[in-house]
Amino acid sequence: MSRFAAALQQEIRRLARKEVRALTSVTRRAAAQHRRDIASLKRQVRVLTRQVAVLETLERKQAAIAPAPQPAAEKARFSPGWVRTRRARLGLSAEAYGKLIGVSPLTIYQWEHGKSRPRRNALARLVAVKDIGRREALQRLEMLAGNKKRQPAKRARKRAVRRPRKARR
Repeated sequence: MSRFAAALQQEIRRLARKEVRALTSVTRRAAAQHRRDIASLKRQVRVLTRQVAVLETLERKQAAIAPAPQPAAEKARFSPGWVRTRRARLGLSAEAYGKLIGVSPLTIYQWEHGKSRPRRNALARLVAVKDIGRREALQRLEMLAGNKKRQPAKRARKRAVRRPRKARR
């Protein structure tokens, strides 16, 4: 009788496993499909965030460096002193003023000292920035920076200079 009971239990277990496998296979397939869908959506989100970042940088550059209308830019004359006084009036460094106009700080320095002259498009941007105030200039610079907080620089570890130990007496 014990053999019959053991065989019956074994058969019940086999049928129960078969039934559970049949019922869970649908759920297992659905879960696998959901994982594939989630991975696909993550890839799409990654691509779209990159595109948004690129478009935001383009937007910032276009908003900050809008050249003046052609007639105003053509009539404008360049003077090194004018650049120097305008930058001083805004209270900006050469680096910040260069970012505002879209040129390097060295270019601003060379313009201020009369070592070079701005090209047409740079002159148009200079004329466009001519009438803005300090607040607006700072707002444009903040928009250019994109409110990015700089990460603090990693400090270099100082290596301890090992001194020879004095011999004990």
